[in-house]
Amino acid sequence: MARKNRIKVFEKVTVTDAGAKGKGVAKAPDGRVIFMPHAVPGDVVDVRTFKKRNNYFEGEVIHIHEPSDKRTEPVCEHFGSCGGCKWQNMDYTHQLFYKQKEVTNNLQRIAKVELPETSPILGSEKQYFYRNKMEFSFSDSRWLSRAEIESDTEIDNRNALGFHIPGMWDKILDIKKCHLQEDPSNAIRLEVKHFAEAHQMTFFNTREQKGLLRTLMIRTASTGEIMVLIQFHDDEPENRELLLNHLKETFPEITSLQYVINQKANDTIYDQEVICFSGRDHILESMEGLQFKINAKSFYQTNSAQAYELYKVTREFAGLQGDETVYDLYTGTGTIAQFVAKQAGKVVGVEAVPEAIEDAWENARLNNIENVTFYAGDMKKVFNADFIEENGRPDIIITDPPRDGMHKDVVQQILNIAPKKVVYVSCNSATQARDLALMDEKYRVTRVQPVDMFPQTHHVENVVLLERRNSIS
Repeated sequence: MARKNRIKVFEKVTVTDAGAKGKGVAKAPDGRVIFMPHAVPGDVVDVRTFKKRNNYFEGEVIHIHEPSDKRTEPVCEHFGSCGGCKWQNMDYTHQLFYKQKEVTNNLQRIAKVELPETSPILGSEKQYFYRNKMEFSFSDSRWLSRAEIESDTEIDNRNALGFHIPGMWDKILDIKKCHLQEDPSNAIRLEVKHFAEAHQMTFFNTREQKGLLRTLMIRTASTGEIMVLIQFHDDEPENRELLLNHLKETFPEITSLQYVINQKANDTIYDQEVICFSGRDHILESMEGLQFKINAKSFYQTNSAQAYELYKVTREFAGLQGDETVYDLYTGTGTIAQFVAKQAGKVVGVEAVPEAIEDAWENARLNNIENVTFYAGDMKKVFNADFIEENGRPDIIITDPPRDGMHKDVVQQILNIAPKKVVYVSCNSATQARDLALMDEKYRVTRVQPVDMFPQTHHVENVVLLERRNSIS
């Protein structure tokens, strides 16, 4: 009974904004904010709440009285169930508007520093089929829709190959067609499922930790190369080879066909042996004449075309003249470091993941780049006075940290050595803004450029140029 009392229905509320995690924002009659998924600014809706806090409600739209003029028809049949593309129902022009607004608001509200006018966001030419990496999960107990549960039809086949339902670690939505990765991605996924079912191969059961087929990863490159990796749980050599040989014959365009046998509790492959079944153990990505080897464990920006735009902005903000020492913090596989190297004196990259640094060195050799050096280690420990003594004081620092932003010790070290410029690339403008506030004593923000890497989602990248105050004319 107490739970029922917490449920409220607010009628004919107007959605006024897009907020955290892309949810629609409205005001309840008592002034509290209501957050709801799949609502578009401008909608007039009825909302049923399911969570109440001191300052806000969370709810779901149960009826749309007046649809917003910002709405558009989702192209994907899985919209509303799949958690991947939550803004498919909003026209792309308006998606860009709210992404830019989020960046500006975060920098103003959290950083509270003097800011230049934000440059117009760089939209993605491709609004669908832009991802170069997709990961799908197998399940023998797929998620059932409300209509399926309420119907009298007996459902015999519960196999799925698709995505996790948001908030449900053990429920997989079976995907018929995904609009995020170019073909033959969909064809490969559907054929894997069809062949496995035809040969009675078992799909993974997360709760019982059993079953042959666990995950499927497909990577594509702008060069046309394709990597497919199947993660098996049970070790069944006959079935494994049957499926892999079928894929090899059916899709000769697969450049790299690999597999993993993973019997641990989680499905991450970073601590697992990856076995190459056919072709090479990597695919090649190309950008502005550079080539990058991408293996099964490599990190590479998942939107290749927009990654190029992001890196061009980064290089432009750095304003290299050809003789500078550049530090590339959180370098990953050294992609940005190599992208700017030909315009710098030398580039020094630092990254916590040793495997990523191995990739960085290998790609530098592949590209015949000799003015780069890479170090593996915890940033706050590696980036110290001895490191700077060994590598020279940087003229420019490029930093591209994870979503949590930079550790305060890293920020302090940047302030200590005070390079002329810092180019800060971020996938989270809130933590970026926090760090900008810490750097305000010595740096002024002179340029801000949002870049949309992920159409149909609320995510946005942002690049900021900071210039040392005493070096600004």
